[in-house]
Amino acid sequence: MDQIRTQRKIRELSQNEVASQLGISRQYYNSIENGRRTPSVELAKKIAVLLGAEWTIFFDSEVNNKATNNGVKT
Repeated sequence: MDQIRTQRKIRELSQNEVASQLGISRQYYNSIENGRRTPSVELAKKIAVLLGAEWTIFFDSEVNNKATNNGVKT
């Protein structure tokens, strides 16, 4: 999630600060930012508002990966 990391750094926020504002642990936020976990739609929207990003970016690559794995080109 380079876009999320970039937006966070532009705003000069630490992962700890973002996680605190979202009400989640830093470890969980880190796993979202690094693409290891996918947030709920509700949390994705909160992150998007906080960092000025589109909430759908968390799911776009997931949909594309599933389509590719099923032999569907996107």
